[in-house]
Amino acid sequence: MSPRHEVVAGRPVDPVADPVEAAEEAGLRPRRLHEFVGQTEVKEHLGIVLEAARRRGQPVDHILLVGPPGLGKTTLAGIVAGEMGAGLRVTSGPALVRAGDLAAILNDLRPGDVLFIDEIHRMGRPVEEVLYPAMEDFQLDIVVGKGPTARSIRLDLPHFTLVGATTRTGLLTGPLRDRFGFVGRLDYYTPTELEAILSRAATILDIPLHAAGAREIARRARGTPRIANRLLKRVRDYAEVRCDGRVTAETAASGLALFSVDDLGLDKVDRAILATVCERFGGGPVGLSTLAVSVAEATETVEDVYEPFLLQLGLLLRTPRGRVATPAAWQHLGLSVPDRPASLFS
Repeated sequence: MSPRHEVVAGRPVDPVADPVEAAEEAGLRPRRLHEFVGQTEVKEHLGIVLEAARRRGQPVDHILLVGPPGLGKTTLAGIVAGEMGAGLRVTSGPALVRAGDLAAILNDLRPGDVLFIDEIHRMGRPVEEVLYPAMEDFQLDIVVGKGPTARSIRLDLPHFTLVGATTRTGLLTGPLRDRFGFVGRLDYYTPTELEAILSRAATILDIPLHAAGAREIARRARGTPRIANRLLKRVRDYAEVRCDGRVTAETAASGLALFSVDDLGLDKVDRAILATVCERFGGGPVGLSTLAVSVAEATETVEDVYEPFLLQLGLLLRTPRGRVATPAAWQHLGLSVPDRPASLFS
């Protein structure tokens, strides 16, 4: 098991869903584009692409969705299939180990189907090579036999739409990236958008959510709908056990405090990283390895899981000499900002 999954399992603010949560999310996902909240620009562009394809009576161009986890890439893939009245097949890059795995899925598609590949950047090169002619020419090359008697057979595939999702565009090869006709980049959501998402989820889950309670959860959800819905469920549990079942602002604040999620959406490990830099190392700079050992986490986990949000909030800086805490980090921890904070190049 990777360090990432050992450490972040069960984190209320982890943007990656486990298999059980992913199944629960299915009931909360919108089915049509007009129901999708947020991502205004992507939604508008995608609406034009889908309407144009419907009018021509053709499948949609291949679509690449880019953005951090939990922002709605899987949901949008389902919406593409729903808007086109097509079937949806779902798989992921790590699951496609051999070229034959992908070939079997492609050969089973029907005309107009949508094939969604999550984490498409993690596909192996042999699998990717099979995808090129399938995306471009809707044909599948199969090698029959071995050695001198081997021969290649090209099979025709029905016209389909590939929707790929990736959190790391830089890991996609140029030939694969260039074969997508539409690229949608998803951004973090505003608190107002998250409030609308929470209200919709509360209606589906039959949770008595007050507007102030939704506002309190939304501002701690790190701009991510998946985290917002997860925090809503945890606050619901708290409200049912400790209160009268209603999710008010006070109940939400108390429940989130119990689960160690503070006003900025930081959890106890996020705060431990900031406290280590500020208190043990005087604000930095401190090397990644030293920081990871100090908080008893793997370096990959600190760099890939915890740091991005701290950097986004402007609480931490990456410098050539190491990590440096900003004045905002000192203030958030309730510490006095040093008269001469650590220099970026000292």
